[in-house]
Amino acid sequence: MSVTSPQASLQNRLLRALPNEVYERLTPKLRPVQLPRGRVLYDAGDLADCVYFPLSGVVSLLSSTEAGEVIEVGVVGNEGITVIPTIGRAREMPYRAVVQIPVEAVSIEVGVIRDEFLRGCELRNLLICYMHSLFAQIAQSAVCNRFHTAELRFCRWLLSMHDRVQSDSFELTHEIISNMLGTQRPLVSVTAGLLQKAGLISYSRGSITILDRQGLEDASCECYRIVKQQVTQCLSGFA
Repeated sequence: MSVTSPQASLQNRLLRALPNEVYERLTPKLRPVQLPRGRVLYDAGDLADCVYFPLSGVVSLLSSTEAGEVIEVGVVGNEGITVIPTIGRAREMPYRAVVQIPVEAVSIEVGVIRDEFLRGCELRNLLICYMHSLFAQIAQSAVCNRFHTAELRFCRWLLSMHDRVQSDSFELTHEIISNMLGTQRPLVSVTAGLLQKAGLISYSRGSITILDRQGLEDASCECYRIVKQQVTQCLSGFA
């Protein structure tokens, strides 16, 4: 028997978009979990044995070089699921998944999701659509990291966090932010200082507070809007 509250599980937008019949089939197999900051859910090359549906918090998808350089290529929050490759024939994780902001989630065995996917039900269509939106996010991150300034990327990223955390304040370490920016830590302080001076955020000892959401949107590059539109279109099609 699952101890997961159905109402709590529906905080995950992907689960909420499922038809009742499919959701009720999955509910007894969902397990509630709490994941602390820094928890590595999977390393690149791992064969995942379970899937997480975040209800709150953020999971970072990180890629790295042989030299140990790390950059964030995507994030997963309550709009999605942590393991997409396992629904197909690709068994190994292509990136590291790390808890960036403490996560409350429900987990389920990979085999259950794969079996449900192969049934050809609505879950299959929803996961394919979500996979498309995640690919769009990763592709847009590549464009953003190559062509946009650290300040633009920081604004885009803060807006993404704000959407998923649903709070104006959250804690972020210099390491997390430098991974996001794909740059050295000194630039983190400079970039945060510029946004603070502009009155968009308050930043102190790893704690960030959004002061002007509209200002951040105006200061961000187009990448935030493009990615958000992809996710919205995906989920609204199954509402």
